[in-house]
Amino acid sequence: MSQSLGRALQILVSLGEGDRSLDQLATELDVHKTTVLRLLRTMEAERFVRRDEAHRYRLGSRLFALADTAREQHVVRAVAAPHLQRLNQRTGQTVHLATYENGQVVYIDKLDSVQSVRMYSQVGVPAALHCTAVGKVLLAAQPERQREALLASIEYRRFTPNTIAGPDELRAELDRVRAQGWAQDRAEHESFINCIGAPITERSGRVLGAVSVSVPDLLLSYDQVLDLLPELLATTAAIAVDYN
Repeated sequence: MSQSLGRALQILVSLGEGDRSLDQLATELDVHKTTVLRLLRTMEAERFVRRDEAHRYRLGSRLFALADTAREQHVVRAVAAPHLQRLNQRTGQTVHLATYENGQVVYIDKLDSVQSVRMYSQVGVPAALHCTAVGKVLLAAQPERQREALLASIEYRRFTPNTIAGPDELRAELDRVRAQGWAQDRAEHESFINCIGAPITERSGRVLGAVSVSVPDLLLSYDQVLDLLPELLATTAAIAVDYN
């Protein structure tokens, strides 16, 4: 862990115990005030801390949003777990659970295939928005203004010859995702992997996350992967029922 990151985390822990002045934080961290002030200014700009009228520091509003996201992800993951296990066992293929967080789609659970082939995806790591099934599902679920902003900001890295190359192509793809209720990744992120993904939608219509099934083409053809769609949709519907 870097020294600056360690000190920033220590500041958050200290402020979690109560408000502090700059002098108090410098004493607790055993560093010069200018070092602490530099960290505080960065953290204040990102709303991780705030300074009141008495020039005392407190935890900032950004942490409320992160706490809510973390709590929701924990609940969704816990509710989804038995359903993901059944989907993994019935299909024998790799199953992912992902959620949307601050402009990114992040894997929060993964069950590996029963086969020897392993995917490179990792829990806690963002998924590409433009060329993964879970990325498309969760991007399609965002409000139009936010979706358009994300379409303009994506790098559109070409992972394979099939990767979507720009915002117009992705916009059309997201229209299809919303219309059909699921998404595909046809060798767009990894040249030998086909994937289907579907949303977990609560009663109000809000999308809580996305589940995908990913299969190497040496095991199943693309059409055979599509045959798993009813099983996937039944799984996301069951998760939604248990969550609600």
